[in-house]
Amino acid sequence: MIVVVDYGMGNLRSVAKAFEKVGFNIKVSSNPKDIKDAKAIVVPGVGAFGDAVHNLKRFNLFDEIINHIQEGKPYFGICLGLQLLFEYGYEFGEHEGFGVLKGKVVRFENKEGYKIPHMGWNQVWIKQKEGLFSDIKEGEYFYFVHSYYAKPENKEDIASTTDYITDFCSAIQKDNIWAVQFHPEKSQKAGLKLISNFKNFVDKY
Repeated sequence: MIVVVDYGMGNLRSVAKAFEKVGFNIKVSSNPKDIKDAKAIVVPGVGAFGDAVHNLKRFNLFDEIINHIQEGKPYFGICLGLQLLFEYGYEFGEHEGFGVLKGKVVRFENKEGYKIPHMGWNQVWIKQKEGLFSDIKEGEYFYFVHSYYAKPENKEDIASTTDYITDFCSAIQKDNIWAVQFHPEKSQKAGLKLISNFKNFVDKY
C-alpha cells in the first residue's frame, strides 16, 4: 500500500490522482497505523513549515514518518515534503524538521526584478541522472510555488538545482529518500515521468 499523508495541508486529491495515473494503488490517510504499514509514503504540502510540524505532531504522524524513513522504506516528498526532511526551518521562527538530512530551510532574499513567492514554470538542472530524473531531459521545466528553499549540508544529496534569485536545491535523492521542491502533479508530462520513475523504484523495493 502506498499512502499519501494527509496532515491538513495541500491539495491531496491532485497529488493522489497523479500517482494513480502512473499505476500506484493510493490511499490518502492521516492514520499513523497506515503510515506504519505502508510500503511507501508520499508527503506533499503547501504552506508554512511550522504549521506543518504542528499538524504532523497533532495527528501523531511526525515520529511515524521518521521511523518509516529510518527503516529504509521509500519516501517521496513534494514542496513542504522536501523541506521537512531537514533539521530546521526558519519560517516565522525556528522549527525542527524530521532531521533525517543535515541542513536548513531559508527564505529567498529580496532581489529587484524577482517576486516572492517563486511561482510558475522554471528549469531544473540535473545533478543525479539515474533514478528520480531517469529519461528526463536536462533543463526540463517544472511548476514551482514557494518562498523558502532547502540548503543541504551534503551537496551529494542534491538531485537537481534551479536558478531563481539564487541557485537553489530543487530535488533531493539519497537512498530511499526522493523529494522535489516543485510540484510534479502540476508539471504535466515531465511530472508524470518523474512519478513513474519513483514507481519503478518502489516496485523493486
